[in-house]
Amino acid sequence: MHRILNTIVYILLLLSIAPIAEAKDFVIVIDPGHGGKDAGALGIRTNEKSINLNVALKLKRMLERDMDDVKVLMTRDSDRFIPLQKRADFANRKHADIFISIHANSISSKSPAHRRINGAAVYTLGLDRSDTNLSVAMRENEVMKLESDYSTTYEGFDPSSTESYIAFEMMQHKNMDQSIALAEAVQNQLVRTAGRKNNGVRQAPFWVLVRTSMPSILVELDFICNPAMESFMASENGSTKLAKAICNGVKRYHSYSSHPSSDTPRNEEKRTAEEKPEIIDSLEEQILDMPDTKTKDTDGKIIYKIQFLTSPHVLRSGDKRLKGLKPVEHYNDRGTVKYTYGSYQSMSEANAQLKTVKKKFPDAFVIKTCNGKRIK
Repeated sequence: MHRILNTIVYILLLLSIAPIAEAKDFVIVIDPGHGGKDAGALGIRTNEKSINLNVALKLKRMLERDMDDVKVLMTRDSDRFIPLQKRADFANRKHADIFISIHANSISSKSPAHRRINGAAVYTLGLDRSDTNLSVAMRENEVMKLESDYSTTYEGFDPSSTESYIAFEMMQHKNMDQSIALAEAVQNQLVRTAGRKNNGVRQAPFWVLVRTSMPSILVELDFICNPAMESFMASENGSTKLAKAICNGVKRYHSYSSHPSSDTPRNEEKRTAEEKPEIIDSLEEQILDMPDTKTKDTDGKIIYKIQFLTSPHVLRSGDKRLKGLKPVEHYNDRGTVKYTYGSYQSMSEANAQLKTVKKKFPDAFVIKTCNGKRIK
């Protein structure tokens, strides 16, 4: 009996000193846009690269202070030039969970609104029909021309040519849903915490978001060409509010993604992110020519469909992003529009057609629906 007790004590002792597996840190990569020889957009008193870095450094400190399970990394923590491709490579190499690129917006000095325009917007990867979104991306992508032999590095991509952006119309980021959720959470807080005018969650072809393999967003804090907004972003109080807003958004996104069964945080972000954006394409133009493809009720029957595409808004009939697939339907899932193809009575029937759809949309998969809603 004594030997048995000694054995039990020995085993308990081993268990008590055995290394405990640590939970994986939530890795965040913050990317202060521009830097070094690339000043970014210019204001009257300062420049974009300085504002971006100041807000980013404050954001890093706040995240490390407020979140226990976080590891925060930066693509740059000083005034130095980092090529766009290396920023994405860094995030991928560090196995980041999210990527946040921080910028300040601007418009042409020839615009009548040059010194009056204001508001924050958060972008995810994509090509929207808006000329405004494309012009913002083209301006930010111009930085690659400061790199030697940029044409080889970026495989012939010309940031000044609209034709180079056609490929983005077909691009569907595998982390689109999560990127939109993160964008909504951050945009919400830029409006509520930092008091910025709401210019909405948008899509644009930013090269820095192309190569990242995790949920990624690009934040335009406000317009540096507006002297009042420049002063706010450059001030101690303003930069702190902006960093706090992004920090709050990240925390809410992390909470939501850790507990996906709860709709409340995401619904709140959606309401604010979509609440009367100030810079918006014509609503009439958005509604015009919308396909009547909303998923229909099925009288309680289980129907299998092939989900192949997500979008922050309903697409026009014949949109190139649909790649000619017909007929298609869509449904709304917590603020994200999701597109499906076909209606099948059984999983096996849907899987048989899935192979064909995957030729155009490799990430397509089968879902189960009832009365126009996806069910688990």
